[in-house]
Amino acid sequence: MPSGPSGPSDEPATGRWGASGSGATKPAAWTAIVNADRDYYETVLRQNEANSAFTFPPYCPERRIPLDRPQVRIGRRSVSQGTVPEIDLSEPPEDPGASHTHAVLLSRPDGTVSLVDPGSTNGTTVNGSEEPIPVNVEVPMRDGDRIHIGVWTTITLRKG
Repeated sequence: MPSGPSGPSDEPATGRWGASGSGATKPAAWTAIVNADRDYYETVLRQNEANSAFTFPPYCPERRIPLDRPQVRIGRRSVSQGTVPEIDLSEPPEDPGASHTHAVLLSRPDGTVSLVDPGSTNGTTVNGSEEPIPVNVEVPMRDGDRIHIGVWTTITLRKG
């Protein structure tokens, strides 16, 4: 990198996605689509009868959250803990099975996205698996992958 009067950063700011003006292209943006998923809810009920105390919400509008930052936290807001996740599952209808910091989506400069469960109470599963992902291990995500959290939340990842 050329050096100038102000040091090695004389070139235009590159941001996290690549050099501006260098011909590098910004990777396609990712979106998280959040839904209350009746099929996932029924699976959760089959796995643990205690969850039958939770009624599937009669109305839960789809939400689309752009993954436009390096980390997008998934969980439930907590004033006492000072947590305000970007994908807030305390918005009506609150998913009672989601931890305050349940999982994190990590966007990488190369355009990939990974999922990490930092140690949620009920675990995080992907694509209908009943086996939770390992705690504190980055799991690479692909376009169309479905993340299952709590009692009824499914987050579908879309690229582009």
